[in-house]
Amino acid sequence: MTAGQKMKLAFRSSTDPVAFAAAFVVAGYREALDDDPGFGWGAEGYGKRSGAAYLDAFDGGIIGNGILPSILHQDPRYFRLGHGTTTHRLLYALATNVICKHDNTHKWEPNYSNVGGNIIAARSPISTIRPANPASVRPSATGSLSPPRAHWLRLPGVLARHLAEVSPPGPHSRLDAQARAADKANQQAPPNAK
Repeated sequence: MTAGQKMKLAFRSSTDPVAFAAAFVVAGYREALDDDPGFGWGAEGYGKRSGAAYLDAFDGGIIGNGILPSILHQDPRYFRLGHGTTTHRLLYALATNVICKHDNTHKWEPNYSNVGGNIIAARSPISTIRPANPASVRPSATGSLSPPRAHWLRLPGVLARHLAEVSPPGPHSRLDAQARAADKANQQAPPNAK
């Protein structure tokens, strides 16, 4: 993929309706936990939390799926496994948050782009704009005074990958059937034929 294609993909995935839905879910969870009480309560507070959650995810997507992959020559795409047990497929989907393929070698490597993009976005000035309420700044488990947000930035990607693996057959079902047939043939072949 070219750098331009990576940026286009990052923008498309960051403006996908699933990204907005994930922001609403994160906002509801944060309101239930009384996270960032400076936003207030009710529809107005929920709206502010939703906007902040979406901006956090948008930053993480653009940086982690567009900018850093272009610089580090990593492929930001998700390659659907589509075969194997459900547990194996879900573990594969989870692992692809921290591993990816290199552009040139096509070998799996640590996904510095995704992880780094989420950390950078969580610490960016846009992400840290919160209401001026001292009660909204609580020490995190790491001792920093900024609430940890990097794990929330990963939520839409994690959910999308899990849904892609367990989704019903679609245009990709022919490839999934071929992969399942190859797996079955490998399992039935004598050990010395492998």
